[in-house]
Amino acid sequence: MTRLFNDPDNFTAEALTGFARVHADEVELVDGGVVRRGRPDSSRVALVIGGGSGHYPAFAGLVGPGLAAAAVCGQVFTSPSAGQAYRVAAAVDSGAGVLFSFGNYAGDVLHFAAAEERLRAEGRDVRTVLVTDDIASASPDEMEKRRGIAGDFAVFKVAGAAAERGLSLDDVERLARETNRRTRSLGVAFSGCTFPGAEEPLFTVPEGQLSIGLGIHGEPGIDEVPMMRAAELAKLLVARLLDDAPDDRGDRAAVLVNGLGTVKYEELFVLYSGVADELEAVGITIVEPECGELVTSLDMAGVSVTLVWLDDEIESLWRDPASSPAYRKGSAPSVAVTSESSSAAPASRGEPQVDAAAEREEVSEISAARAALALRLMVAVQETLRENRDDLGRIDAIAGDGDHGVGMVHGIDAAVRIARDSPDIGIRELLTNAGEAWSDEAGGTSGALWGAALRAMGDAAEGNPDSDAEAAVDAARAARDSIQHLGKAQPGDKTMIDALVPYVETLSSELGAGAPLGAALRAAASAATQAAVETARLRPALGRARPLAEKSLGHPDAGATSLALIAERIATELA
Repeated sequence: MTRLFNDPDNFTAEALTGFARVHADEVELVDGGVVRRGRPDSSRVALVIGGGSGHYPAFAGLVGPGLAAAAVCGQVFTSPSAGQAYRVAAAVDSGAGVLFSFGNYAGDVLHFAAAEERLRAEGRDVRTVLVTDDIASASPDEMEKRRGIAGDFAVFKVAGAAAERGLSLDDVERLARETNRRTRSLGVAFSGCTFPGAEEPLFTVPEGQLSIGLGIHGEPGIDEVPMMRAAELAKLLVARLLDDAPDDRGDRAAVLVNGLGTVKYEELFVLYSGVADELEAVGITIVEPECGELVTSLDMAGVSVTLVWLDDEIESLWRDPASSPAYRKGSAPSVAVTSESSSAAPASRGEPQVDAAAEREEVSEISAARAALALRLMVAVQETLRENRDDLGRIDAIAGDGDHGVGMVHGIDAAVRIARDSPDIGIRELLTNAGEAWSDEAGGTSGALWGAALRAMGDAAEGNPDSDAEAAVDAARAARDSIQHLGKAQPGDKTMIDALVPYVETLSSELGAGAPLGAALRAAASAATQAAVETARLRPALGRARPLAEKSLGHPDAGATSLALIAERIATELA
């Protein structure tokens, strides 16, 4: 378990502050993460990495010469927000372009894509390379659906070395993609990991068993087998990795034996010897292996093995020196830096700042009244989500990472705070501000989706001033459409859409039949609740739970459940 913390909700911010104080000569804080202190005296590609916290040294510990220019750091096991990614990238862009690189997780993809779009709108050249090394998360025919685990480190190392050499953004992107194509990983867990402040681990492994194919966010593995000796485990992992190797693999590979939290170095060395024996027996030459903690998962007892199949170009970059708070290789790259800092002064995390002096459209009485009602409903929803935070986390942990309840509470807390701090505004501005705050503070897939939903609802509610009932339907439809557009989910995929679609359909039909708004909302909430319960029979088609479809059967979807809870509370408030 995680034993040293103050307020669990502030764990990430406090950990980053301490990290930056320890390594003040190498990195500094900006709003959203950490950046390399000092910058080269010539324009170079900025490699910006990131993801949820809880994986140290990924991601903050890998910022420095020969590695990343910056790291965007979300809450524990939760993707950073689009705002964080934008601010961190803007702080380190020197004009040669930005390469985002991170593991292929839905929340990270959504938020970094939004940041990339915003940066491109400003005229910056920004690219993205997803890491997809985990062979347990999808078949070879669907490699684009695989998630990133310890292979993150390999891609970051090669891309960072290419950027340090001063290569163009085209070349840095090409080399990162090729490294990812040539990288394969597989991990095992002996016990689960525990969130700061939580009393139970996200998952457990039966006594005498090990779980194969775990995810670094605490997702349980896809198979359980009896415990075995290190040599037997090495044989199993190497055999599966070799079976999945690219056709043009060659006979030279970098090897990473990675500890996930509580399996320490002597044990890792024993496993590495077994891995090396297996590879050498089939004629593979190992090039500059790494054995240690590179991408962890809080206190998980587990290990992973990564093979990076090298060509001449990638091998040269793999051998290049690097220097960061958590990783050293060779002599630190010798680069002149400017006397100026590479970033702005440290800034606090939190909601986007609202410019009180900015011109606003005149607020109608109806819009102001709807804004006041929206704030009242958000406060009620906040109470409901806080009451159900632990239960939502437990549902999410069945086949995911267990952060849904925490993320929803972070989101609604931020939305309520900024709404309370923005008096005398209309419904569009209030929900736009609330959506931005929710997305920025919560991160993760749900943060992106709920942020987009609130913004869309604000536009819809502002656009229909004549009828509260029609405005309610328009807002619900707008939320549904924005979530489906952004998340790509369809009914049956086992997501919040499975509860939201019947909610919208029922609300529309009830109001169309002449029911009062309160009665229609109650009927719609009941439909959403029933649909959320019925997601227990579905297999997930998207997100982190997809590789664990069998484990998910019999359990409802956390996103659909939280939506139903929200719908029920709103119906109760307006009864």
